[in-house]
Amino acid sequence: MAAPATRDLRYNRRSAICGDLAYDLDRELRERQLSHAGEPPQRRKETAAVPQVRTISRVQVRERQQVSFLAVLGFLVVAGLAVMTLLCYVQLAGLSNDVVSLNKELAQLQTQNVILTAQYAQMFDLDTVKEAAESAGMAKPSSGQTYYMDLSGGDSAVVYQKKEGGLLEQILASLNHGVYAVVEYFD
Repeated sequence: MAAPATRDLRYNRRSAICGDLAYDLDRELRERQLSHAGEPPQRRKETAAVPQVRTISRVQVRERQQVSFLAVLGFLVVAGLAVMTLLCYVQLAGLSNDVVSLNKELAQLQTQNVILTAQYAQMFDLDTVKEAAESAGMAKPSSGQTYYMDLSGGDSAVVYQKKEGGLLEQILASLNHGVYAVVEYFD
């Protein structure tokens, strides 16, 4: 009797859409109740609760595996490379700090160069030189203080030679030059 009732269901597919496009969750329960409407209620058989016995499975222990020498060596190499990378980053940070401080010093030196260049140009300003000379008491030379030399003649030079002295004079002159050189060295 249950089989013909399922054939008579109007909406026996889940893809059916009710009028408001919402899925009716209680539809199957109502249809089941309608199909079994004239039948007496069936009582469920109560089964005694069977105690469940829990079995403990044996723990399987894996055999101890040998650690490969190459695996240990590989891990050591990777750790060494990581440490070297960190040290390189530390050096890079130190160099970056040095570059920043040198850039600041360069900016200060460029500012100082501009100031000193302006002072240097002011020192050779003719008006400034004239004022400094006048304040020091200097004046232009008069016509009586100016002398002109005539260099149109040929060049000539006269060399005077001393007569060479005796052996004793040469030794004394040599000692004099030696003592003078030592005194000049320590001054």
